[in-house]
Amino acid sequence: MAVQDAEQVVEASVGMPQLDFATFPNQIFWLVVSIVVLYFIVAKVALPRIGSVIEDRHNAVANDIEQAAEFKRKAEEAEAAYNAALTEARAQAMQIAGEAKAEIKADVDAAIAKADAEIAAKAAESAVRIDEIRASALKAIEEVAGVAANDIVAAIMPSAADDKALKAAVAARLKG
Repeated sequence: MAVQDAEQVVEASVGMPQLDFATFPNQIFWLVVSIVVLYFIVAKVALPRIGSVIEDRHNAVANDIEQAAEFKRKAEEAEAAYNAALTEARAQAMQIAGEAKAEIKADVDAAIAKADAEIAAKAAESAVRIDEIRASALKAIEEVAGVAANDIVAAIMPSAADDKALKAAVAARLKG
């Protein structure tokens, strides 16, 4: 039991081994060795890898920015070409509409001229027929007037009826 008591006394008097001044040089040595090994691992392995990853990302971002600028330039060129094509298409549409309008106007003018000619021809034909009807009506009136005058003169003066004189008197009266 004495051995156990001696071990308990040694354990009780030592305390925490990290705070034992007898082990400080040994702890400082391993601390320096650990820091140096850690420094070399970080400096030779981790930092170059991290640097290469950062450089790769920087290059990827730069390439993406260049591609975006190129796509933007192409989009602007495509937009300019689209606007030019749209302007040209509008001009062609206006030209086609103008040509169609002129063609339709020419067709309408030709149809109107044809209709006017037909109307004028029918009006001239109608005027000729009216003149014919008028002339035949005047002739009929003259004949009826001559017959009526002959009958009236024969009824009033049966012996004095001169056909030529009666026709001349009826014709003079009809003329004015």
